[in-house]
Amino acid sequence: MAHCLNLKPSTLQLVQYTASLPMVAKPLYGVLSDVLYIGGARRVPYISVGVLLQGLAWGSLAIFPGAREVLPSLMAFILLSNLGASITEVSQDALVAEYGLRYQINGLQSYALMASAVGGILGNLLGGYCLLKTPPRILFLAFTALLSLQLIVSLSSKEESVNLPRIGEVTPEISSVLGIVKKQFLDLKGIVQVDEISQPLIWIVSSIALVPLLSGSVFCYQTQVLNLDPSVIGMSKVIGQLMLLCLTVVYDRYWKKLPMRALIHIVQLLYAFSLLFDYILVKQINLAFGISNTAFVLCFSSVAEILAQFKILPFSVLLANMCPGGCEGSITSFLASTLCLSSVVSGFTGVGMANMIGITSKNYSNLPAGILIQSLAALVPLWFIHYVPMLEPGFEREGKRAMSKKSRRNRRVGRVIGQESFAYRRERET
Repeated sequence: MAHCLNLKPSTLQLVQYTASLPMVAKPLYGVLSDVLYIGGARRVPYISVGVLLQGLAWGSLAIFPGAREVLPSLMAFILLSNLGASITEVSQDALVAEYGLRYQINGLQSYALMASAVGGILGNLLGGYCLLKTPPRILFLAFTALLSLQLIVSLSSKEESVNLPRIGEVTPEISSVLGIVKKQFLDLKGIVQVDEISQPLIWIVSSIALVPLLSGSVFCYQTQVLNLDPSVIGMSKVIGQLMLLCLTVVYDRYWKKLPMRALIHIVQLLYAFSLLFDYILVKQINLAFGISNTAFVLCFSSVAEILAQFKILPFSVLLANMCPGGCEGSITSFLASTLCLSSVVSGFTGVGMANMIGITSKNYSNLPAGILIQSLAALVPLWFIHYVPMLEPGFEREGKRAMSKKSRRNRRVGRVIGQESFAYRRERET
């Protein structure tokens, strides 16, 4: 989009965040995944559907030149790809949450993030190599081939392999599909209105939405003004994913038992200061210390992005521990949807700020001021950090040894969704 279609920085960023809109509808996909079974399963089939949509989108971009060289058709296929990706992500997150609840594995999401980081490393290495050696069409073909492999694996996989239950008999009162979906949305509404869930959710969403991102302007500055090769930026993503992998391992082994509020407070501070790395690059302060632009981008360009991703992990673990059985897809998809919506708001706000202060493809003189505004905005969520709980519920319950295992589970479920849903869960377990 930047090199072949010659999009302006603000237009590039606007297009990128508009393409994320299908992910805002993740709660709908999550509810459908919770209540509508396909072939006796409710997670793996949806993964296959999402992968198929992605394969169709990227295969079309690879085969048909007109699809990738005209912005409207390119946007249509990217929206289709992100629709498939959102369905797949919802099903994968729900699968992880359901498995963790069923076998009482606290913090299983950290292992999923480790696997995602490894995938990010391999994917960015492949992408960087293809950008150096081949045109974009070959990269699209390679991605289509990987999606085809994933489709084959998901079609040949069964949920029984991870001991998840198959569909049972549906009671006549909720046999209608619309009735099931409506009931699941009502359950979801009741869950997210509880303070233990709503307050952390408000904080993490606000911490993203309040920061006006200038990612499009920074990318165009790096490639057009500093003349950095896109493969360098791709390699910086590899180093960033390595950092994310290390942070996740350390979190799982050591930081998971720390007070959650203190951990998030430190991460948010680091995120606010890491945004200033772009300021150092734009002002060329790194050259005064003998650090080349290429080396600086490789080492520091992805730090803020990785901290923003890592910050979500404790909240994912928190909500996964508190969601009742049967609502895993609804809860995880609602979290993902709100996070995506906050990112879209952040991106659109960044576009507005860039236009307001006069950042264009020919004039980057006000880019340092925009980066400083970003960093200051990232400090605002610290004013209401009390919305973040001190401890995650899983570790809080571990300390209360006087309560039986069954009592703790009943207390958690009753606190989250009330007596009616608790009765519904007991009926399901029976």
